[in-house]
Amino acid sequence: SKMAAATNTESIKVWGNCGSCKARIEKTVKVDGVSKAAWDAKTQMLTLTYDPAKVKVDDLQKKLAAAGHDTQLIKADDKAYGALPGCCKYDRKK
Repeated sequence: SKMAAATNTESIKVWGNCGSCKARIEKTVKVDGVSKAAWDAKTQMLTLTYDPAKVKVDDLQKKLAAAGHDTQLIKADDKAYGALPGCCKYDRKK
């Protein structure tokens, strides 16, 4: 029988506002190796369950920043942030 792949669960802070943000954030990190992604608008926390052999959380944070969402490690560039729909423009920390 094949051993189940080891998975890690980790929560990272990802800034966003609304249901559209939730959909975008979760879709952005649903890559091969990520089995679960759930973002909570109240806490701004994204909980990931992933296979560390396939996925690095830093890379996921880069993808989120590229999609316009600041994370605890990486700030989205102004152009990516500016491309978000109005309802998704969260308050950015200075």
